[in-house]
Amino acid sequence: LSASPPALLLLLSLLGLAAAGRLLVVPADGSHWLSMKEVVDVLSQKGHEVVVVAPEVSLHIKPSKNFVMKMYSVPYTEEEMERDFQAFFHVSFEEGSFLERFAKVHEGIKRIRDLEVTSCQQLLQNKELIRYLEESKFDAIFTDPFIPCGAILAEHLSLPAVYFLRGIPCGLDFHATQCPKPPSYVPRILTHLTDRMTFLQRVKNLLFGIPDFLLCDFVFGPYSKLASEFLQREVTVLDLLRKGSVWLQRLEFVLDYPRPLMPNIIPIGGVNCAHKELPQ
Repeated sequence: LSASPPALLLLLSLLGLAAAGRLLVVPADGSHWLSMKEVVDVLSQKGHEVVVVAPEVSLHIKPSKNFVMKMYSVPYTEEEMERDFQAFFHVSFEEGSFLERFAKVHEGIKRIRDLEVTSCQQLLQNKELIRYLEESKFDAIFTDPFIPCGAILAEHLSLPAVYFLRGIPCGLDFHATQCPKPPSYVPRILTHLTDRMTFLQRVKNLLFGIPDFLLCDFVFGPYSKLASEFLQREVTVLDLLRKGSVWLQRLEFVLDYPRPLMPNIIPIGGVNCAHKELPQ
């Protein structure tokens, strides 16, 4: 209060600068991006400088006036990507036994995983783009850990990571946050069980969780290899995800089974795809 008017004016102007930041966004494609884009647009409108890094070939990630777009080339076409995604969506809703569905979903995940791993590899090998990211002095990274390429960049750039997700294959988000997931109360995927189970159903639920260990290595093993090569030290995806600062999870316990939450896990109401109004 005792400061001179010019000094006070200068301090007030600096408050405006401090309120905004530089945010690096590394999204996952498809419906994942449709949900994330809402948050990115709001952050841009609030004055933050947002840079989105994405492959030249994508389903939904397109340039916008709300953010700077940095793109990199990939060795596959949009037609190839759409074909693999449509095939995966088709088998995901087919009927059949657990083993039949698991085998089909496994093959569909493999095709999409190969595309995403290739995309991540092209990004990390793009020396010009990586140099730009290193020199840009971002304040934080906003990414969907479903594709852990953003987690790799967060480690390389020494940035705090904010994760935005619905879930991760094989429950890796539970392991990374050390969050309990008791099989006695939380039904595993494809079991058709509820949270009220008999003893034999609980045994079945426990057994259905065993393939998760194989699925984790299958889905995230290639990313661990990429991360180790890029960071030049042995590291796993789990190691990287454990360093996440905040987990914004699109959970709504009206739709999802109640589950434990850790202090840095914030449920944000099940926002999915394009939504007319983002909750406060």
